[in-house]
Amino acid sequence: MAIAATFRTCPDTGLKVHNHAEMLIKANAVVAVVFLALGGFFGLLVALTRWPAVHLLDAEMFYLVLTAHGADVLLFWILFFEVALLYFASAVLLNCRLAAPKIAWMAFVLMVIGAILANVAVLQGESSVMFTSYVPMRAESHFYLGLILFAVGALIAVFVFFATLVVAKAEKTYEGSVPLVTFGAVTAAIIAVFTIASGAIILVPTWLWSMDFISNVDPLLYKIIWWGMGHSSQQVNVAAHVAVWYCIAAMVLGAKPLSEKVSRSAFLLYILFLQLASAHHLLVEPGMSSSWKIFNTSYAMYLAVLGSMIHGLSVPGAIEAAQRRRGLTHGIFEWLRKAPWGNPAFSGMFLSLIMFGFLGGISGVVMGVEQINIIIHNTIYVPGHFHATVVAGTTLAFMAITYLVIPLIFRRQLILPRLAKWQPYLFGIGVGGISLFMMGAGTLGVARRHWDINFTDAALSVEVPGTAFLMMGLNGVFAILAALGGLAYVVIVVGSVLFGQRRDEAVAKANPVVFDGGAAVAHYGSEEEVKVPGTIVLVAIFFTVFVLYYFVNWKFLSEVWPLS
Repeated sequence: MAIAATFRTCPDTGLKVHNHAEMLIKANAVVAVVFLALGGFFGLLVALTRWPAVHLLDAEMFYLVLTAHGADVLLFWILFFEVALLYFASAVLLNCRLAAPKIAWMAFVLMVIGAILANVAVLQGESSVMFTSYVPMRAESHFYLGLILFAVGALIAVFVFFATLVVAKAEKTYEGSVPLVTFGAVTAAIIAVFTIASGAIILVPTWLWSMDFISNVDPLLYKIIWWGMGHSSQQVNVAAHVAVWYCIAAMVLGAKPLSEKVSRSAFLLYILFLQLASAHHLLVEPGMSSSWKIFNTSYAMYLAVLGSMIHGLSVPGAIEAAQRRRGLTHGIFEWLRKAPWGNPAFSGMFLSLIMFGFLGGISGVVMGVEQINIIIHNTIYVPGHFHATVVAGTTLAFMAITYLVIPLIFRRQLILPRLAKWQPYLFGIGVGGISLFMMGAGTLGVARRHWDINFTDAALSVEVPGTAFLMMGLNGVFAILAALGGLAYVVIVVGSVLFGQRRDEAVAKANPVVFDGGAAVAHYGSEEEVKVPGTIVLVAIFFTVFVLYYFVNWKFLSEVWPLS
């Protein structure tokens, strides 16, 4: 029996919430957290194996666990949560019904079946091909089938999102332009279509090859098209978590962007250029022309970076402007000192912003330079970088907005509020350490994919400085810290959903979680008066660090082939 479509009015925001959209948001978010917990456990095992003093797993089990870790956290956790965000940014923020809920449920089922099938294939053995699954390494056929089913489900969910925007426009459920958060979600969805299509284009023939229906798949062609999915999926993440930054700033502080038009232009730059960053995985491939490499790592790359720099100014600038509007005008940083650091939604968002910019952004630009790339390509610097982007950036931002999703969508009060206040710091510091020490070890030459950084019993000995062993040990220590932060998040989320106090209208009024009814997140608008000296100082510090680190890497490059 079909469930009738109904609406409720959120007592916190005043927005209309469609029951089908609410149920799908809940379902996708819950499954996302399950895969985060699973993938996080596998990640801890990987870190403890890479810690030379512990070296937990043998080689066969290490590569199995590494494959499962990559799939569960880089694909399944992230994309399930992003689908929940797409439904929130469309149906909820636009006060409209979700288009085609039956098709949306079909998409959800396909994604669940695909994710489970891929995990089963990996855990059965014979599919330890790691996240990249480069041919001619071959996994079991149901591994590829699982990824294909998951991708098809995710693509259908994206089309449901687009259809919901059409419904909102046709039924005139909002006035003027869509909110900036919804615009950011549109950006993520557009990049997702390109991303998922790339995956389907290469995974379908690879699946057929795994069953011997076709004789071979060209390795270089595979790499080129696969990275159209593998790296571009992270560009979906960037667009999504930047939208989350704007969303949390608006909900918690009533912050509006410094300029709606400029922020939207930055998202447009993402659509046009951001996925080209996947080129940095191919810069050492002899089959790619120098012209292709130079174009992708210079002119096009600069425009993608420009988009992130605009957001890097606009988000903290919006927060500063909102704080100063509330009277926090003394000195350059009173607005920051008196920000709601005890609110895990805000603290998680701001830590995500800082670490994504300073750790992920700067290292990403350096890796995207054709000449410098050669000294860190296929070292452990690479996973250090994407732990700064996907984990410190995206995952921490998604954790932060969960602290708003639970009271607003699940309509439950958080359990363990004191632990919730500390969770973003625990996880953020842990992940920040993981990123720093892996990038440091990679700079010293530690290999990216190898089970044993000592290369014990290898035909050719490999020497790395003793400092690299210290850094990999510290990476293990901070991985334990991040795992504790992740465990705290899972306990809080699961406990709140199951046992948290029901949040009726009276409880919502007594414990508000959004600023001024959340009007800033659901309407078009910019700050009227913009004076953000504190943000300008932060941006100046960022550029100073950026320039210094950039030229340090050129110095490292100059020492690779010394002239006598």
